[in-house]
Amino acid sequence: MDFRLTYSTMFNPPEAMHAGFEAALARMSAHLDAKHPLFIDGADREPARYATRHAPFDTTLRLGEFALANTEEADAAMQAAHTAFAAWRATPVAERVHLVRRVADILEQRVYDAAVAMVMEVGKNRMEGLGEAQEAVDLFRHYADDFEHNAGFEHVLPDDPIEGVASHNASVMRPHGVWVVISPFNFPVALSAGPVAAALVTGNTVVLKGASDTPWSVRILADCIRDAGLPPGVFNHLSGSSREIGEALVQHPLTAGITFTGSAQVGRHLMQYMASGTWPRPCIAEMGGKNPCIVTNRANLDDAAMGIARSAYGLTGQKCSALSRLYVDNAVADELITRLKDRINAIEVGDPRERKQWMGPVINAAAYENFKRHMDDYRRSGAKVLHGGERLGLGTGGPAALAQGYYVAPTLVEAPAEHPLWQQELFLPILMVLRCRDRDEAMRHANDSALGLTAGFYGSADELPWFHDQIEAGVVYSNRPQGATTGAWPGYQPFGGWKSSSSTGKAIASFYYLSQYLREQSRTVVEQVGAHG
Repeated sequence: MDFRLTYSTMFNPPEAMHAGFEAALARMSAHLDAKHPLFIDGADREPARYATRHAPFDTTLRLGEFALANTEEADAAMQAAHTAFAAWRATPVAERVHLVRRVADILEQRVYDAAVAMVMEVGKNRMEGLGEAQEAVDLFRHYADDFEHNAGFEHVLPDDPIEGVASHNASVMRPHGVWVVISPFNFPVALSAGPVAAALVTGNTVVLKGASDTPWSVRILADCIRDAGLPPGVFNHLSGSSREIGEALVQHPLTAGITFTGSAQVGRHLMQYMASGTWPRPCIAEMGGKNPCIVTNRANLDDAAMGIARSAYGLTGQKCSALSRLYVDNAVADELITRLKDRINAIEVGDPRERKQWMGPVINAAAYENFKRHMDDYRRSGAKVLHGGERLGLGTGGPAALAQGYYVAPTLVEAPAEHPLWQQELFLPILMVLRCRDRDEAMRHANDSALGLTAGFYGSADELPWFHDQIEAGVVYSNRPQGATTGAWPGYQPFGGWKSSSSTGKAIASFYYLSQYLREQSRTVVEQVGAHG
C-alpha cells in the first residue's frame, strides 16, 4: 500500500485501513476483561492488586483488570534496570540499534491492536488511534537511524601539539543509567515510545510508568518491547497510581534521568527535585500548551476554518498542541466565525469505535466536571457562548446513544481579553476567540502566555516573516488546513516548546533530542613515541 499515514494525511485513508481496524476491534472486543500484569526484569509479574478500567464512551463497558504497582514493585523494577545497565551500556551500538528497530517492526505488525486500545480507553477516533500507533513505530525507527547516523556520538579530535608525544583526544557521549519515563493519557503509546526508544538506543535502561487512565495501550507497547528480545531488566513497565508510583520513581536513589510529559506545574516540580540532591540529574519535561492562532484580514478563511476546527476539537481538545486561543482581525471576524460554526456543526460526536464519529468523549469524570465548571464560569462572567457549551452524556438527559459516556459539545466562546481562562490550559474542546484591531494586537495577545508550545497563522505570504520573527512558540504552522496548531510527525516537524512548555527547548525527533540522554566525556590518551628529557 503506497499510502503514508501521518497526522496530515489521516483525513482520507484507504479503505484497507478501515477494514484492518474493524477486524482488530472485533478480535480485541471478544477478549475484554483480561488481566494485565506488570513487566519487571524480563518477565510478567503478578501485582499485589488489580483495578478494573471502564471505557470513557460507555462507563458500563469493562476493558480489563490492570495492575496497580506498589512501591515495593517499583523498587524491584528500578533494581532490575540498575543491574542490567552495565551490560546494556557495553552492548555494541549496532546491536542496540538492531533491537530498537526490531521493536518498531513488531509494533508495526500490531498498529491496529494499539489503535483499538487507544480508541477504547482514551476515546480517540480510529484515525487518531492509528496515527498515534504509526507515529510510535516511526519514533523507534527515527531514533535508531539518528543514533546510527551520529555514529553513537563518538568524535575523534585533533592530537595535542606536543613534540615527541602522541596525545590522542576524543569526545564520547555516555549514557546516564536508569531512565524513568512518565507518559500522559492523551498519547499513551507515542509519548511512551519516543523517550523509551531514545533512552534505550543511547544505552540507558528504562522503567516506564504510563498514565493511570491508559494502562492497556502502554501494556501493548510493553509487549512489543518484551517480544523484541531485549535482555532482562533493560526495559520494565509499571502501571498504577501516578501519585504513589510516580513519586516513588522520581525519588528513587537509582533514578539517573527522567522524561515527563504532563502539566507545567508537575513538570516544574520534577525539574526542581532533579536539580537538587548531591548533583543535578537530567529532566526532560514536556509541559503542555495554551496554543494561539492568528488570522489576519488577508487570510484564506476556508483554510483557516478547517485548520482551526481540526486543531481545537481533535481528540476533544485533549492535546498539548490543541488550539485554544484564536485572535482574528475585526475585518474578517464575522465571516470566519460563520465558517467555523459550519465546520463545528459537521463534527460527529459519539462512540469512537464507529467510523463516522470524529469526536469521542473526554477522558474521565474529572474532565467531564471541569467542562461544566468552566462553562458556568464563562456564563457568569458575561462571555458569549457562540456554539456548544453543553455536556451531552452522563446525567444530562441527552441522546440515548451518549447517555453512558463523558461526552461534551465542541464549544466556541467569545470572551474579553482580561478573562482568566485565556491563561489556563483547559484540555477540553473549548476554543476562545478575540477580535483584534490588527495583527500587532493579535501578536501581543498570542505571546501573552507562560506557555509556548505551538502556534498557528493564517495570512498572506509576505506576512510570514513577521509571524516567524515575532511568535514565541517552539512549533509554528502557517496557512495549514490540516491543522492550525497540531499534527507534528517524526522526520517532518520536530515537536517541542518554549517558555514553560519545555524544560530544555529541544524538540522531540529533532537534531538535538538524543544527546539529552547522554553526558559527554572528553578522553585524552598519551602515547610515548620517543625519548625526551
